[in-house]
Amino acid sequence: MPDTNSPISNTELERRWSVARTIMAAQGLDALVMQAREDWIGGYVRWFTDVPANNGYPRTVVFFPDRPMVVIEMGAFGTDRVPAADDKAARGVGRVLGTPSFHSIVYTVDYDTELLIQALQGVKRVGALVPGALPYSMVAALKDRFDLVDMTEALDAAKAIKSPEEIDLIHQCAALQDQVFAETCDFIRPGLTERDVTAFAEGVGRRLGSDQGIQLGLSAPMGQASRFAPRHFQTRTLEPGDHMSMLIEINGPGGLYLEIARTMVLGRADEYLLQAFQNVKASQDYNLSLMKPGAAPAAIAKAHDDWMIAHNLPPETRLYAHGQGCEMVERPLIRADETMPLAEGMCLAVHPGYDDGRVFAVICDNYMIEADGPGDCLHKTDKRIFEL
Repeated sequence: MPDTNSPISNTELERRWSVARTIMAAQGLDALVMQAREDWIGGYVRWFTDVPANNGYPRTVVFFPDRPMVVIEMGAFGTDRVPAADDKAARGVGRVLGTPSFHSIVYTVDYDTELLIQALQGVKRVGALVPGALPYSMVAALKDRFDLVDMTEALDAAKAIKSPEEIDLIHQCAALQDQVFAETCDFIRPGLTERDVTAFAEGVGRRLGSDQGIQLGLSAPMGQASRFAPRHFQTRTLEPGDHMSMLIEINGPGGLYLEIARTMVLGRADEYLLQAFQNVKASQDYNLSLMKPGAAPAAIAKAHDDWMIAHNLPPETRLYAHGQGCEMVERPLIRADETMPLAEGMCLAVHPGYDDGRVFAVICDNYMIEADGPGDCLHKTDKRIFEL
């Protein structure tokens, strides 16, 4: 089974299981079913087991209210084992079933479904988490055999509120990302490629305990936008006077994700870039003033766009603020289609930005929502253009 660099405590896992059991009891559920294929998005698998999916291989988890979980994962035909009592990667798991299935090989997709139906013998009412992300044939089989209920909304609301242990781990992740950025600032210099810089940042993150995430770094001459792009385009060689947008969105202890973004300049920034950064910083501050418990994300998003337009800046077309935790992106989303109100204990990434062709203005930091609104910025990296 895959290992993790920084497992959470048994107490925290048991807290999550208790929350799930309470929700299940209210709905009369006999089991919850979830699946993930990678560990950036698909956090329910990690939230329940502390072990993510890896390498694109499906990992299906069946959670019962009254007995240990069953995990279905990549393995040899016929795998059916009981994990050792001291197996840290199988806490709460009573049975592991394995099969060599691959989402790229269509005829193998149903192998997981066959084992899932086997694991659910004797069950009548099943809750699915994010059923839209499950294979079509798996959902069809569940609907055909069980009373299937979508439980995503209820569990999303529970997962969005962080426990004291999770909040402590979130602070540790912010400090880890601050250090990654600081060491990257010391490393970056003319003659390196963008890929050199992001590979260095990734190595620092791994050394400090992160086990997954993304680092994006794109550069441009002053006066041109340094837009984020897919990693295989991060090949430009840095020259004196260039500026580089850097996003570090990696997890830390316990597998919890945050993200930080800043712009670096190999020399002096021009006034246009400096003003663009002040614009997005002011936008971030304005959004934070609205992020209080009970606030509606749609109303915040509308107010943000109105603020941008009033300051002669383009309204938002991206997802510019959202929850984070076991998933790189989780609810609530700050946009017009989100119905989950903000609540104390949520962790939000706030990253307004804009691209006017001359600059890609970006900032990103994380905040915990407290009783009266956002607490102090979790990242301690200065909010400025870094002239190196």
